Amino acid sequence: MNDSKQILITGGAGYLGSMITPRLLELGHKVTVLDNFMFNQDSLNTLCANRNFNVERGDCRDKGLITRLTRKADVVIPLAALVGAPLCGRDELGTVSTNRDAVVMLTEVLSKEQRILMPITNSGYGIGEQGKFCDETSPLKPISLYGKTKVEAEQAVLDRGNAISFRLATVFGMSPRMRLDLLVNDFVYRAVKDSAVVLFESHFKRNYIHIRDVVATFEHGLNNFDAMKGEAYNVGLSDANISKRELCDEIKQFLPKFTYLDAPIGEDPDKRDYIVSNEKIEATGYRPKFSLGDGIEELIKGYTMITNSKYSNV
Repeated sequence: MNDSKQILITGGAGYLGSMITPRLLELGHKVTVLDNFMFNQDSLNTLCANRNFNVERGDCRDKGLITRLTRKADVVIPLAALVGAPLCGRDELGTVSTNRDAVVMLTEVLSKEQRILMPITNSGYGIGEQGKFCDETSPLKPISLYGKTKVEAEQAVLDRGNAISFRLATVFGMSPRMRLDLLVNDFVYRAVKDSAVVLFESHFKRNYIHIRDVVATFEHGLNNFDAMKGEAYNVGLSDANISKRELCDEIKQFLPKFTYLDAPIGEDPDKRDYIVSNEKIEATGYRPKFSLGDGIEELIKGYTMITNSKYSNV
């Protein structure tokens, strides 16, 4: 490949990174992953024989380390983050310093020629207006600390320039470093293992995207960087702006014994209720390939093999 790039991925052994890294290597790029391996994951084991793959154990907040690792990088993909409302709530200082401050520091270390492909969350839209699609011009009103830090990180990256930001919908699907806490992954897990789930705020809507389509988004951004740079793009399935109850209806088509009911009290720690327009990225030629149903089928197979034994008392 003539257009081979040197790419640094922080958090490259995580849920997204362990899918993006092998794909970029397949495309002929040289990839260095920086990760602190806080979950003791071994998600990149099979890449170690690849001469274009390098890995460093360390912290994305370490300025000296980041300065050294970015020296030769053409592109940086900052995936390292504390993700999700519960984890961020347990370590607020770590969340701010990792999700926001490390990205701000990165923008100061990089030269203007070096490119950034930045993933954030579309949870920045918070609670949307009833029946009105959130597009990239909609006000950002994040509710969770996770959403706030990611929105601030995006601002820093776009202010610096030579960057693209992807506002990802809720991701689902199997990965070598699996996450059971993401909504679709979690509900399918409960449907497979318990055949039941209790819903909080079941009418709240959000958008979804398959992890392989997220990988394709980064590939698309690399290939179309000059045309897309300087902008934020929503990334989701345009036919999957659905409520939690509608998601359960979808799962039930694959697992007929699945039962779900609304809790009269209680609330979701990750409050988000909005529908999202993905027209902007679709206008650049990008189209997701994997449906919600594809992901549910895949997850059912995955959960035949894995169990959340860390939290099981059986």
